[in-house]
Amino acid sequence: MRDLFIKLSKIQRHWIFVLIALAIIIPLLFPFHLPQKMSPTTKRVYDFIENLPESSVVLLSIDFGPSVLPEVQPMLFAILRHCFARNLRVLGIALYPEGVGLGLDAMQMIGKEMGKTYGVDYAYLGFKAGVTVVMQGIGEDIKSVFPRDYFNTPVDSLPIMRNLRNYNDIGIVISFAGGNAPAYWIAYAHTQYGANIGAGITAVMAADFFPFVQTGQLVGFLGGMKGAAEYEAAVERILNRKTK
Repeated sequence: MRDLFIKLSKIQRHWIFVLIALAIIIPLLFPFHLPQKMSPTTKRVYDFIENLPESSVVLLSIDFGPSVLPEVQPMLFAILRHCFARNLRVLGIALYPEGVGLGLDAMQMIGKEMGKTYGVDYAYLGFKAGVTVVMQGIGEDIKSVFPRDYFNTPVDSLPIMRNLRNYNDIGIVISFAGGNAPAYWIAYAHTQYGANIGAGITAVMAADFFPFVQTGQLVGFLGGMKGAAEYEAAVERILNRKTK
């Protein structure tokens, strides 16, 4: 073993750089796809959305900022595509100011991509200060918390908001977060009002949320880039079947 290390240490640096360059370039020129098997927590979210009746409402809470964008944004895109592919209606809100633009961009981009109509198939209610107060307010009457959408349109004028009052009319709430926001949703929306809660979280937060899944307080969660990739692969299969 010692002789092997000595030989390796004598390799000229430019050959090492060549090998690194090839390791990067070859997969870019000839991409290969590894099979993605869903982890149990990801599958729970996927199955829950898959089994919601058509036209059910899904509330997506944008509880993250640019610092965790690479991990959390792909989850948001994948779940939006899944909801729209199943003809579910989607509401978006932001409980953190830095997430407002991220949520708006995602909903507009995926909504346009999937041929959905604003106000009918989806709506973005924007930011409201007071995290726990907002969660509790939605449990009573969402229109009292968000009387107007992000574009200052009265929500009563949006078809998607008809017969929509509180968590009883929402199939699931999914919090996309880089921190502990899903725990607040569990405490204030699930515990007090019985709302179904899912989450899209960074990999480093995943261990903190396993107990909530085990106790049934959390439907499931997507953890980090792996969770996002698992969900993306599943949604891609759905979309491919629809185009054939």
